[in-house]
Amino acid sequence: MDQAITTLQNWIDESSSIVFFGGAGVSTESGIPDFRSVDGLYSQKYDYPPETILSHSFFVNNPGEFYKFYRDKILIEGAKPNPAHLKLAELERAGKLKAVVTQNIDGLHQAAGSKAVFELHGSTLRNYCPRCGRKFPTSVIANAKGLPYCDNGDCRGIIRPDVVLYEEALDEDVIAGAVSAIRQADMLIIGGTSLVVYPAAGLINYYRGKRLVLINKSQTSADRMANLTINAPIGEVFSQIQVR
Repeated sequence: MDQAITTLQNWIDESSSIVFFGGAGVSTESGIPDFRSVDGLYSQKYDYPPETILSHSFFVNNPGEFYKFYRDKILIEGAKPNPAHLKLAELERAGKLKAVVTQNIDGLHQAAGSKAVFELHGSTLRNYCPRCGRKFPTSVIANAKGLPYCDNGDCRGIIRPDVVLYEEALDEDVIAGAVSAIRQADMLIIGGTSLVVYPAAGLINYYRGKRLVLINKSQTSADRMANLTINAPIGEVFSQIQVR
């Protein structure tokens, strides 16, 4: 692994337009469970499968059950950026990292100081009323007794998080920005993702460079495409990288 870290360091030193594409594994070291590991949410038992609960049709038809699960398993209080988030923000401040493309919805990249972040699946930190469009802080959902209703006059719409649920399309502007950043990158670092969630995972195919790095604890289907693979936790890897 020492040689792989050295290679990664050298490539970062030589690059000036890095893009990072990350998934749930970036946030697990901050105490946020992922969805597909052995200990992730998908291996636990509920009245309905998580994929069903986190779908548009389930939210519409069973908002009470949706919010029981959402408050219990998706809203994580007190999570802080870990070394991976912090190193990426440092690379951006140094002018080397041009964008973070993330599948995560926890806002930890921004909390670490990153500015150019494309949130493919939205964010739990933004919430709105689909009926009138009014925006609400996360505390309104977290503290509601039962369903979180809009209090804008007599609207009474059910507030929802600004996250992309199953059966919903990704935001076109976010996709366009992420694709543009990946196309222009001279180095693409993929970290903490199993690359099985589409269409998000397909975005890496827009990369045209020769420094494709894949950092993940387990192997992925994209390992054969990578110029460098490191099977280790993303925070452990980035804590060894110097920004210079």
